Amino acid sequence: MRHAPDRVSSAPAVLPSRGRIWAEISIVLALSLGASAIYSIVSITNRLTRTESLSQQTATLNSSLSTRPNFDLIYQVLGITFDLAPVALVAFLLWNAQKPRLSRLGIDFTRPGRDGLSGLALALIIGVPGIAVYLGGRALGVTVNVVPAALDQYWWTVPVLLLSALRAGITEEVIVIGYLYARLGDLGWGRWQIIVSTAILRGTYHLYQGIGAFIGNVAMGLLFGWLYTRYRRVLPLVIAHTIIDAAIFVGYGWAVGAFPAVFGVSGESN
Repeated sequence: MRHAPDRVSSAPAVLPSRGRIWAEISIVLALSLGASAIYSIVSITNRLTRTESLSQQTATLNSSLSTRPNFDLIYQVLGITFDLAPVALVAFLLWNAQKPRLSRLGIDFTRPGRDGLSGLALALIIGVPGIAVYLGGRALGVTVNVVPAALDQYWWTVPVLLLSALRAGITEEVIVIGYLYARLGDLGWGRWQIIVSTAILRGTYHLYQGIGAFIGNVAMGLLFGWLYTRYRRVLPLVIAHTIIDAAIFVGYGWAVGAFPAVFGVSGESN
């Protein structure tokens, strides 16, 4: 396939002013992953200033929100739904008058089969090194004990975990890759400026998991960014991210039983 030009976003005929674009980016990030990045910086500062080492601390990703199962389910679904609102916002902001409507976000739904296979292959390529980075970080004491799922076992537990994985895949890839690459390209940023800056953002909002998670997610962001600037397709990245998170969220219970020394849940919660 052809390489995309150095400027990774083809601008529409009439662009907002630079100040308006920066304001728009700030609002989108404040409503989504930018806020997560700030909270993560505060969280890692809190963790690093405790008496316990990072390896003795725990971060829980999917926890129960109510002791009553029906209300826990309602809260979980509401949380997932409203977390996707910023995705709807960027789709609205970059909506094209002509088809494909979401082309500026790298989405056109013209090759679902190929996108699905590409996403699956990418998930397999990233998955094993990702586990190795996590285990290495734990061994070095720079990564907290991450508990991907701490929900009680109900009929809806696995579906909610799968929806949570889908939420992460859609939110991160559509906003960090599709939206920011388009808007930073509108501002005149070059290819590698965008790839590196968004990779650092990706690592930063994972800092609450420790330094190892930051490094691993920056590496993932560099790879995803390079692939996007080469092929201009977000859906394979969404699919890969969703598959990885789904495997981690749903497979955590099995992993704890199989490798209790590695996936123990001792230490303080997030």
